[in-house]
Amino acid sequence: MTRQSLSGATTASLPHYERALHQLRCLIEDPVASVDAALAEAPDFVMAHALRAYLHLLGTEPPGIAVARESLAAASAITGTEAERGHLAAITHLTEGHWFKASRVLEDVSINDPHDLLALQIGHQVDFFTGQSRMLRDRIARVLPFWDEGRPGYHAVLGMHAFGLEEMGEYARAELQGRRCVELQPRDTWGQHAVAHVLEMQGRLGDGITWMNENVENWSKDSFFSVHNWWHLGLYHLERGETDQVLALYDGPIAGGNSAVVLDMLDASAMLWRLHLRGIDLGDRWAPIADQWEPLANAGNYAFNDAHAMMAFVGAGRTEAAEAILAAQHEAMGRNDDNAAFTREVGHPVARAIKAFGSGDYGKTVDLLRQVRTIANRFGGSHAQRDLLDLTLIEAALRANQHALAKAMTAERLTWKPTSPLSMLLAGRAG
Repeated sequence: MTRQSLSGATTASLPHYERALHQLRCLIEDPVASVDAALAEAPDFVMAHALRAYLHLLGTEPPGIAVARESLAAASAITGTEAERGHLAAITHLTEGHWFKASRVLEDVSINDPHDLLALQIGHQVDFFTGQSRMLRDRIARVLPFWDEGRPGYHAVLGMHAFGLEEMGEYARAELQGRRCVELQPRDTWGQHAVAHVLEMQGRLGDGITWMNENVENWSKDSFFSVHNWWHLGLYHLERGETDQVLALYDGPIAGGNSAVVLDMLDASAMLWRLHLRGIDLGDRWAPIADQWEPLANAGNYAFNDAHAMMAFVGAGRTEAAEAILAAQHEAMGRNDDNAAFTREVGHPVARAIKAFGSGDYGKTVDLLRQVRTIANRFGGSHAQRDLLDLTLIEAALRANQHALAKAMTAERLTWKPTSPLSMLLAGRAG
């Protein structure tokens, strides 16, 4: 979107807006503060209002929906361009929980203007939250002929394409695109993370540790995505059985800040659950993360979050909070939004499976997870994140003495991570 087509923008507001866009592309610093500065200079700046709304929606934080609606109302009162109306329509759908409608609207905005990088990035994130692997790749592939290194923001296009390629299993090209992204813009933490995913999925643990450590200053400093990238570094160490390093990372950059940001809480819960499956003594680590999840136990706005909250509640022994999750999910399944399907098809069975695991009912855990493991993409997340379901299923099968199933699952795992110490450990336990 060109400067000339930005309704309500002023010369004084544009630098703040463009800084916010750069910060969002790299997932660094404070784009909310920058976009607020733009609006202070130009209260009728339509796309600044839209960006503010998107920033409060992408974290899946329940309070963010109300803020997004305020920004939407302010922008809707101003006559904008067709492209701007497309963005506002997408925001409307997102505030109503209609993720797929928002995806389609943003798809059309990008088709009409392949250089609208905000439409691409928000659409890409929506594809991630809805588990649409093909669109993660192809939404970006469609615009590649219109981009080159001479156009500002090209690094972000490469980083997004890299992640989409990785989620579709095109690892070699994904790695090339992701490394080029970071070469062009070392602070692009999404591109950094795309390569981290490639190395995780291929079981290249040493390469992964090197990749993360050699650029750590750029992806970790003042980045609101740093916890997730620290989590990726922790995965490599955990796969190698280096639990002391994992616990040090957990107590430090992953959870040491006791973040109440949902995306950070997801990573903290997921890492502790993986350690729990390994039988690692976690001491009192579950309590603080369960405390952070408790105010959201009744939210029921995103099934992927519910599953991770359940891990924390089970780990901390919070029976009432665990029941609150299930009750909120029952209510969510009755709504007319996309999360109703996310919850019904995947999220509710997963939450019940995790609760059953905590109760020692491993047979029930197996039954519930086998229903959903092949369709788990429907409640969002990446392959690396959803691998937790397979790990839980394998551990439950072992504990339920379902050794034939455990052998089958570990044989499957060995085909794509044949050199992984964890794969070999699980296969050994399965006999």
